[in-house]
Amino acid sequence: MAPKTPKKVLRDILEDLKDANFQKFRDELLERKDGVKTSQVEGKGFLDVADVMVSVYTEKKVLLVADEILREIRCHGAADELAEAAKKAGFPYQGGASGEEEHFVDQHMVELVQSVTSIAPILDKLLKAKIMQDETYDEISALPTCQAKMRALYRGPLKASKRCKDVFYEILEELEPFLIKDLMGK
Repeated sequence: MAPKTPKKVLRDILEDLKDANFQKFRDELLERKDGVKTSQVEGKGFLDVADVMVSVYTEKKVLLVADEILREIRCHGAADELAEAAKKAGFPYQGGASGEEEHFVDQHMVELVQSVTSIAPILDKLLKAKIMQDETYDEISALPTCQAKMRALYRGPLKASKRCKDVFYEILEELEPFLIKDLMGK
């Protein structure tokens, strides 16, 4: 029997999802807005969705993306099965709630709270990326110091998901490149 590929592992997990959960999975996949087009997955089955995901995310990252989506739609059992199947197949996959490495944004929270100065444009970009709503944007913007605003970001929008932290990190790379480079060296 041929060894399992990440695509085969993903296909097996998607095949076992109930119709409603598979629809949620496709919807969440499109919500990510990182390369998957509606026409590629709308009305398609698990085989097509798996093929599209591998072509967009590569075999190296596709299982991590699938794990994130499954956990976002509260299919934790399927996400755990995915992690177990990946482990059995020998893939260097660290998905799952317990296996995740601490995100850069969390690792360097103290330094970021103390050092980030371009908070207004960061908030603008987070709002535009729909990481926060207008009300949260207004509440955080009204705080008196950059440190207070950063702490509020950590207590609110950045707690939502890894994806929120990823977007925040990308914004920091753009607006605070020297700080990020400095922290990467630590």
